[in-house]
Amino acid sequence: MKFNYLKPSSVLGVLVAAMMLASCSTAPTDVGGNGGKGKGKKGKNAGGGTVPVVVAKSSLKNVPIEIGVVGNVEAYSVVTVRAQTGGMLTKVNFQEGDYVKKDDLLFLIDRKPLDGQMKSAMANLQKSTALELQAEANLNRDAANAKYAKEQTARYLKLVEEGIFAKEQGEQLKSNADSLAQLLEADKASINSAKAQMEADQSAINNLNIQLEYTTVEAPIDGRTGNILQKAGNIITAGTTDLATINQVEPIYATFSVPEARLADVKKYMALGTLQVSVHAQDGSGDTETGDLTFIDNSVDTSTGTIKLKGTFKNAGRKLWPGQFVNATLRLTTRPNAVVVPNQAVQTGQDGTYIYVVKQDQTVEVRPVTVGPRVDLDLVIDKGLDAGETVVTEGQLRLQPGSRVQFRDQ
Repeated sequence: MKFNYLKPSSVLGVLVAAMMLASCSTAPTDVGGNGGKGKGKKGKNAGGGTVPVVVAKSSLKNVPIEIGVVGNVEAYSVVTVRAQTGGMLTKVNFQEGDYVKKDDLLFLIDRKPLDGQMKSAMANLQKSTALELQAEANLNRDAANAKYAKEQTARYLKLVEEGIFAKEQGEQLKSNADSLAQLLEADKASINSAKAQMEADQSAINNLNIQLEYTTVEAPIDGRTGNILQKAGNIITAGTTDLATINQVEPIYATFSVPEARLADVKKYMALGTLQVSVHAQDGSGDTETGDLTFIDNSVDTSTGTIKLKGTFKNAGRKLWPGQFVNATLRLTTRPNAVVVPNQAVQTGQDGTYIYVVKQDQTVEVRPVTVGPRVDLDLVIDKGLDAGETVVTEGQLRLQPGSRVQFRDQ
C-alpha cells in the first residue's frame, strides 16, 4: 500500500482556512439579544410593547392624625351591695342581670327582732322621762322648803342676838337650812341623771330606727346587677355578707395604653381642647361608639413603656360591655389638604419608599417619596408627590424607569 504524506506548509494552510470559516459562522444572529455582549434590551418590556397597569390620581384630603390601639371596656363604677344590719333575708326583689335605678328596692331583711328592741327602748325612754319629771318635782318642793328654812333661820338668829331665843336653838335652825340647801343639789343631780338616761334611751331609739331602715337594701347607683350571692332564707351578717354587685354602665370607660413617645402629642393637643376617642368591637361587629378622653395616668408603666388613658362614653344603647376588648382610636388633630394615594401605590426598595408616576407621554418614572400616616386604604405622602399626579397601583413588577404603560381600563 502506498501512503501520501502532506508537507508542513500545506497543513498550516488548511488550519488557517478552517479558523476563518469558523469565525464567519459565529457572527451574531440576535442583535441586542441576550446572547453575546452586544447592546441588549433595557427592561423586560423594552422593544416588547406597552405594559398594562392600573393607575389612580393622588388627591388632597383632610387627614385625621390618630393613635390606634387595643383597649378594654371598664365599668364607670362597681359597687358591692352588703347588708348593714344582720338577720334573715326574707325577699329578693330583682332578677339576676336586671338593670336597676338608684334607690330601687333590692333585698328585705327580717325586722321583727328590731321591732321588739324598739318597743323596749321606747319603754325605757318613758321610764327615764318619768324619773326626770319626779326629780323636777322634788327639786321644786325642796327649793320651797329650803327658802322657808333660810328665812326662818334669819329671823331666829336676829332674835338670838337680841337674847330672846337661846343660841343653841338658832344654830339648830341654821343647820336644818343648810341640809335643805344640800338636798337641792342632790335633786339637781337626779334631774341631770334622768336627762342623761333620756338621751341614752333616745340614742338607742335613733340607732334602732337606722337599723330598721337598713332592713330594706336599696340600689346605691344606676347599673346592671350580676349574680345574686345570697338567696332568701339565708342568715346574713352586717357589714360582711356580700349580696350582689352592680356595674354602672351609663356612662362607661374604655381603658387603653399608648406608647410613651406619643405622650407629648397627647398632652399638646389635649391642652387645645377635648380629644375624641372612638371604639368598636375587635371582630368588627356593631357600631362605633364615640366619647371623650377624660383621664391620663400619673405615671408611665416602665415595664411596657406605655401610659394608661381612659375615654368616657355615654353608652346610651348599652352596647359597650365591661371587660370587652375593643379597638380604640384616639384622634389628636386633623391635618388639612394632605396628599394621599392608595396604599398599594407605594413600593419599598433598598433605597426606601418610591412610587411609579405616569408622565404625559405615558411613560413612567420612579419617584422617591416620604410616607406619612395611613388613612383607611390610603397613605399620606409627606414629600415627593403633588396632588393630581397619576400613579401606578397595580403592575409595578413589570416596570422600570422609562417603561411605556397602557391603562387597563382603556
